[in-house]
Amino acid sequence: MENHCGEMKTGAEKKTNRENKGKDAAKVRFPPPLVFLITIIVGVIIQSFLWPIEWGFDLKYRLVFALLPAGAGFGLIVLSFKLFKSTGQKPAPWTITPEIIITGIYRYTRNPMYVGMGLIQSAIGIGLANLWIILLLPASFFTVYHIAIKHEEVYLEEKFGNSYINYKNQVRRWI
Repeated sequence: MENHCGEMKTGAEKKTNRENKGKDAAKVRFPPPLVFLITIIVGVIIQSFLWPIEWGFDLKYRLVFALLPAGAGFGLIVLSFKLFKSTGQKPAPWTITPEIIITGIYRYTRNPMYVGMGLIQSAIGIGLANLWIILLLPASFFTVYHIAIKHEEVYLEEKFGNSYINYKNQVRRWI
């Protein structure tokens, strides 16, 4: 394996890289998007097999009303990805964060991707006429907070200190 200078790495250097992998990153062990997906599936199961809640809206109205949160959700995620790409970062929460992004959508929310995923979850609930998917949204946010955000914030405070704390005090977690 080559290092940044094009030289071959020794076995000790390779071992050090493996040992350091994940140490300069948030201790997130489960992909947050899967939380939203699992919650949607749970909502479908509850609606289909346990406790159906009927909605009286026609499909065309549901789809029109679902477009707004879906568009907003995808928009937040796309804007976030573009900011990550422009700074050379990866959006996966278990990767190294070389700098805090405080521009663009991050001026208004510290977690635009998670907000976007929540909006998409609500759009799916509206589109499928499944109130359970919408009612389970707080469970999605609660779970994402405990498996990801809490660890991300500890990591960012340790790495960036007062810079991140000031940002955290100025910008809301969600919206």
